[in-house]
Amino acid sequence: MNSVVPEPNPSAPTPFSEAEAQRVRSIWGTLGLPGLIDVHTHFMPRSVMDKVWAYFDSAGPLVGREWPITYRADEDVRVAALQAFGIRAYSSLVYPHKPNMAEWLNGWAADFAAHHPDCLHTATFYPEEPATAYVSKAIAAGTRVFKCHIQVGAFSPLDPLLDGVWSQIADAQVPVIIHCGSGPAPGTYTGPEPIARLLRRFPSLPLIIAHMGTPEYEQFLGLAERFENVRLDTTMSFTDFSEADAPYPPELRPRLADLGPKILFGSDFPNIPYAYTHALDAIVRLDLGDDWVRGVLYRNAAGLFGVH
Repeated sequence: MNSVVPEPNPSAPTPFSEAEAQRVRSIWGTLGLPGLIDVHTHFMPRSVMDKVWAYFDSAGPLVGREWPITYRADEDVRVAALQAFGIRAYSSLVYPHKPNMAEWLNGWAADFAAHHPDCLHTATFYPEEPATAYVSKAIAAGTRVFKCHIQVGAFSPLDPLLDGVWSQIADAQVPVIIHCGSGPAPGTYTGPEPIARLLRRFPSLPLIIAHMGTPEYEQFLGLAERFENVRLDTTMSFTDFSEADAPYPPELRPRLADLGPKILFGSDFPNIPYAYTHALDAIVRLDLGDDWVRGVLYRNAAGLFGVH
């Protein structure tokens, strides 16, 4: 990973201001961190990203509410924004919604990571016959994180076509960021029970539960407490936007504090309906202590992904 945070180019068009970038840098700088690690960011082929944005614009059933895209911009501008914010490592979370799509996305994501050294090489999968083979290929090619979207993909994590995928991932210990909670809208296969059954079959699976498992917070917190390699990412959680519909129970905060080393910062950039600074402020205002915040914003992910 690059150790130097590039300064933003003042002549480039940006969806952010230099004042915002300075505010982000001041948050991690005040904590004595070298930057941030954001495990939950989206970079996709242009045709796919355009369709994702159009879906958010239409407030489709998986979104269910008005959801403006704050950082809607060309790919190079979005990369520059993360650099200006001081993001030391991020992901390009791609995910298929139909068969015969995942391997193409993996090829695109591998190329993106090759051209952007701060991006964790990302891959994905779908329950289909070739999945075991292309996941094996992705692991061999150096994939550092997988994305699995149960809600959008509308598939069960227990589908037998994924047996070879899960066993390889468990053996290789490549983390999987998995959207399996029932927020913002429930799916046929979302919720904690299928994941609990999956973990009983593959107890060493390195899962990162996206969005803290919104809205089934307590159940997914329990899985992270029970299984050694299960973690949670903070994506959109604790923000005003999420608290309006699915507030995080205050009584769970002591358990959140105890589970600190297993919680990773994620933002959902660029598809967030508020400023990046608000995602960081939402973590800080939990008032769980500076050391807890340091772990969440940088140290926990740095240890998991070997970021120096």
